[in-house]
Amino acid sequence: MATIMVVDDAAFMRLRCSQLLAQNGYKVIEASNGTEALAKYKEHRPDGVLLDITMPDMDGLTALKELMALDKNARVSMVTAMGQQSIVIEALKHGARDFVVKPFDPDRVLAAVKKMLS
Repeated sequence: MATIMVVDDAAFMRLRCSQLLAQNGYKVIEASNGTEALAKYKEHRPDGVLLDITMPDMDGLTALKELMALDKNARVSMVTAMGQQSIVIEALKHGARDFVVKPFDPDRVLAAVKKMLS
């Protein structure tokens, strides 16, 4: 069973995504910002990370760069609001494998996780 870390400052988004993943056989770890995500990544070494771009404390792009510095094989997909295409392109250049647009479609999230883990 693959472990996925869901990183989002919005509790309802974490809950919604975590429930979807758990219902589809994934173990889930949650983090509410980039700093917490880095600490939990070091502790748990999840198989994949769904990482929100816009968060307080440490934004998703900074967290992505830190995760990739920590583990060059980290598997990360970004979660983005509409209109953040330039940040998504930057994230893909820095190692993100895919992205999901909010509000997300459950099938798209599952497809992004499968792609990230392959």
